[in-house]
Amino acid sequence: MRKFILLAIVAIVTTLGASADSGDISLGAQFAYGSKHSLAGLGAQVQIEPIQNWRFAPEFIYYFKNGGISALNVNMNIHYVIPTSHSFAIYPMAGFSYANIKTDLHHGDASVDRCGANVGLGAQYRINERMHFYTEQRFQILKDWNQSVTVLGLKYTF
Repeated sequence: MRKFILLAIVAIVTTLGASADSGDISLGAQFAYGSKHSLAGLGAQVQIEPIQNWRFAPEFIYYFKNGGISALNVNMNIHYVIPTSHSFAIYPMAGFSYANIKTDLHHGDASVDRCGANVGLGAQYRINERMHFYTEQRFQILKDWNQSVTVLGLKYTF
């Protein structure tokens, strides 16, 4: 798992460097709620727009323990941004997901890794030139772990 997280970080940094001159880069902090076991979490998302209206959005979410279960989630989503006004836009999204789910058992801890997909819809509202509020609703398809994920966040565009 550590190798996967390291690989994800290297991919994000490489993508940031390659697209820094191509378009906007945003960094967001977010609250997430996963429906499978009512897990609340905090995360970070980088949004990179190499081509107008198309964004790559690597993301990391840590879900806090609830009922003996905690999880971490690494996603790589693609957004197609549809501006509806100067300050509001919606975006369909799809992508890949990796989750590590930990369960506290009476005789020890168990951990499982799952890979899958995300599909959903997001919206963003421009607060000012650099700051945006965003929300996303996605369905996460993972073996034995399908769930709906709701995200609320703030992002700063560089």
